[in-house]
Amino acid sequence: MAQVLLKVSGLKVAYGGIQAVKGVDFEVREGELVSLIGSNGAGKTTTMKAITGNLPLAGGDIEYLGKSIKGQGPWDLVRQGLAMVPEGRGVFTRMTITENLLMGAYTRRDKAGINADIEKVFTIFPRLRERKDQLAGTMSGGEQQMLAMGRALLSRPKLLLLDEPSMGLSPIMVDKVFEVVRDVYAQGVTILLVEQNASRALALADRGYVMESGLITMQGGGQELLANPRVRAAYLGE
Repeated sequence: MAQVLLKVSGLKVAYGGIQAVKGVDFEVREGELVSLIGSNGAGKTTTMKAITGNLPLAGGDIEYLGKSIKGQGPWDLVRQGLAMVPEGRGVFTRMTITENLLMGAYTRRDKAGINADIEKVFTIFPRLRERKDQLAGTMSGGEQQMLAMGRALLSRPKLLLLDEPSMGLSPIMVDKVFEVVRDVYAQGVTILLVEQNASRALALADRGYVMESGLITMQGGGQELLANPRVRAAYLGE
């Protein structure tokens, strides 16, 4: 059986006096694409921020590659191969596309490898190549999402966390984003995908978890959850 890359046990996260995540357990194995779905406010993004060291834990533990990473900062985790594309993209608006991509490789020293990986990103996203000297802040939301994904890939992640990659994008750009997620996964990158577009997320997933009000309420194979009447009624409008 494949190695467990990420194991979340009894995770609790609080904002002030409000407990946003109330004791969550899930895992991601090497080579999997796992989707975490749920409505807005379910605690999905809070969970992702806790995993990546952007929020403190109120309880529980997070293990990556068999070791607890509780208390480690995002910069430590990137060095260990754990990268996130945050909700809202978070590109450096006053830097060019190429400069943004280079920021993704800040932990690396292999110049030839970095250049080869930038070329690979430009192959995946031809639009970025066309605009490589353009300031990121002048790009559309869809183009910024491409850039944020490309920047994360420059760190050569073992585990890529994607937080709401299709949010606010046009239908054409949503198709492109999911096509890229599929391609990155096919190249052997393990992915944890948080997404409100439940049908698209589960269609891609090996396994999925449903999160409601800070708790995991269902789990199963992606196709199994996609066919579940409760999931279809709650998230697919059927």
